[in-house]
Amino acid sequence: MKLSWLAGSLLGAIPTLAIPTITAVGNKFFTSEGDQFFLKGTLPSYEFCPQSQARDSNFCTGIAYQLRPDDPLIDTEQCARDAALMKTLGANAIRVYHVDAKADHSGCMSEFAKAGIYALIDMDTFNTYILPNNPWWNETQYKAYAAVMDAFSDFDNTLGFFVGNEIIAISNQSTAAPFIKAASRDLKAYRDKKGYRKFPVGYSATDIAELRPMLQDYLTCGGNPADNVDFFALNSYEWCDPADYLNSGYQNLQSMAVDFPVPIFFSETGCNVPGPRLFDDQAAIFGPEMVNDWSGSIIYEWIEEANNYGLISYGPALNPTAVGEDIDDGFTRKGTPLPVSPDFNNLKSQWAKITPTGVASSEYTPKVSTRKCPASTSGGWLLDGNVALPTIGETFSGSFSSAPTAAPSKTGGTAASPSSTKNPAPANKEIAGMSAGLVGVMLFFTFWL
Repeated sequence: MKLSWLAGSLLGAIPTLAIPTITAVGNKFFTSEGDQFFLKGTLPSYEFCPQSQARDSNFCTGIAYQLRPDDPLIDTEQCARDAALMKTLGANAIRVYHVDAKADHSGCMSEFAKAGIYALIDMDTFNTYILPNNPWWNETQYKAYAAVMDAFSDFDNTLGFFVGNEIIAISNQSTAAPFIKAASRDLKAYRDKKGYRKFPVGYSATDIAELRPMLQDYLTCGGNPADNVDFFALNSYEWCDPADYLNSGYQNLQSMAVDFPVPIFFSETGCNVPGPRLFDDQAAIFGPEMVNDWSGSIIYEWIEEANNYGLISYGPALNPTAVGEDIDDGFTRKGTPLPVSPDFNNLKSQWAKITPTGVASSEYTPKVSTRKCPASTSGGWLLDGNVALPTIGETFSGSFSSAPTAAPSKTGGTAASPSSTKNPAPANKEIAGMSAGLVGVMLFFTFWL
């Protein structure tokens, strides 16, 4: 049953939004009214791979550079159109991968709030994300991430922030993990210093069998919650219809999520092989097999593109060489959102059947504070135990043991600029998650009592 505030207090909402806020307690999200918040949704748009990063073709194939402004929350009229249809789908939040911290987001945030939709924002940009092969964490990055938090701190429907998305994509990149963790630590400290409410700060990871268990444990280990992420999200395409809980790989994912110390959810999912998508995995995520340990899922993606993952389109596909103010790569990027058949209605039907029972915050006691730090493995996890985290201004320059072998950055420069790549269907369900940095709105989540 949806909360009554969706029908009441959002009417006539203003930029400072008087709706329940969201925070993380233990391994669950709760509203400020004390009710558990379950995540359900979908996303649109682009992904990119760093030019400096040689990635396996399973992760990024088919280059397409980003040609549009990388902030979808500045067009209030378009946000209103999309929010209205997202609401009919059953979503209650959006994820935005890149924003301009200097822009005015009040109109779009208000429109999404009117539809009962929260926003979860990625703080990195095309020139400030943490590099996977030569990671550093410097003042430029820190200030850029902090500026994004500042820009969204006044909105009650700001759900939280990502410090990165699929930075670690292959086995030899695990040395970037301490820098991800350092970014989370420092932005949480900034949040608290500024007196902001406890926005959850977390990370979105690639689904890689030889890294996933160690990474999720490392980001939540060490005994000091202030150093850890507030949530862990997974980009996974293991469930390709027809499948079930046992043969999809979800049973294995669930075994690693039992009593996880922070909320864990699918930040990208929705395999379209062979298609059309049935979204049967939603019944497992929100059902008795997984709902006690998982907080929901995000379906890839909102807008239809060449990869055929879209739930809506803004008109028919055009010639890839077509040009226009709102046209990129043969697809219109603005207008009235039109449901893609049958995927849109298939997902809508699945979500309409999902009624998980949550727990009140007053009746919930977290079981686990932090996890044991993983040891290094022959399969590619290169960190051994609770390695010390870098401070602002450090660049990785060697191997880790009990502390990072790091040296101050001489230049203090920003990360290299990336290219853009369209999001392909994962070639390997276990190894390839949908990859980093989608520009645009990713809507997800629905909240039940």
